[in-house]
Amino acid sequence: MTGYLPEGRLMNTSQNIKTLSSVSSMREAKLSEKILEAKATVCDAKHNLIVDLGIIKGIIPREEGAVGIKEGTVRDIAVISRVNRPVSFVITDFTTTDSGAPLAVLSREKAQRKCIENYIKTLSVGDVVDARITHLETFGAFADIGCGVVALMPIDAISISRIEHPRERFCVGMDIKAIIKSIENGRISLSHKELLGTWQQNADNFTVGETVSGVVRSVENYGAFVELAPNLAGLSELKDGVKVGQQASVYIKSIIPSKMKIKLIIIDTFDSESVVKPPKYFYDSDHIREFVYSPPECEKYIATKF
Repeated sequence: MTGYLPEGRLMNTSQNIKTLSSVSSMREAKLSEKILEAKATVCDAKHNLIVDLGIIKGIIPREEGAVGIKEGTVRDIAVISRVNRPVSFVITDFTTTDSGAPLAVLSREKAQRKCIENYIKTLSVGDVVDARITHLETFGAFADIGCGVVALMPIDAISISRIEHPRERFCVGMDIKAIIKSIENGRISLSHKELLGTWQQNADNFTVGETVSGVVRSVENYGAFVELAPNLAGLSELKDGVKVGQQASVYIKSIIPSKMKIKLIIIDTFDSESVVKPPKYFYDSDHIREFVYSPPECEKYIATKF
């Protein structure tokens, strides 16, 4: 695991807690530019972040709130949205408030630059990294890959089974694994579906004759596709009243690896909000060169090369 983690992963570690337990240890951290974490409690009218360090308060001046704030390439919402959340920072100075109370001056921007130079710039396409979901849009999920540095995961890279919105897979604050899909002009794009298993790995969890749960993902004139797992779906004959997004109980009629098909019979469907579950990963290495989704005996070849 890298020393540069998504914001929130460092805050409750023993090392971080110990460093913030005394002013003397914080002064040592200042000299070494050690990255620390604590919760931002207030964003004042000038968009400075006030941070609760425990024994004293800290302040992140607006221009130190994130890489790009000074240049105007990042909006102030990147700072405002950190209120009541952990922030990464390095200590740059010690001063006092107007009332004479001790105050640590902090920089989130410097912590991010250290992360970019020493970690993010060393990443290459195919690397598997720790990430934390920061926000969701219709077109994809944004994930923190270190010290609040965010990368986009397009919606079609989240899973093999198609979804209408990333919230069907993720929720804000969820810790996940991700793959570096591309690096262009310093911008990183992420992928996720290659970590969720091949067709065969997922199909091995099911048996002909079982009735299992699923989610209706699409309804066509020739049948309904029902998701059994994020990287696995089967086709059922149409049934009256079946709608996209419904929960389904399906009978597994056949599993055919050579055609990469699972034939289903819908027993019942009902309207219900899906519960977002932590992803199940089939790949645990720190780099992936090629992901072959299709079974060896299948004529159709589906693969991702990084």
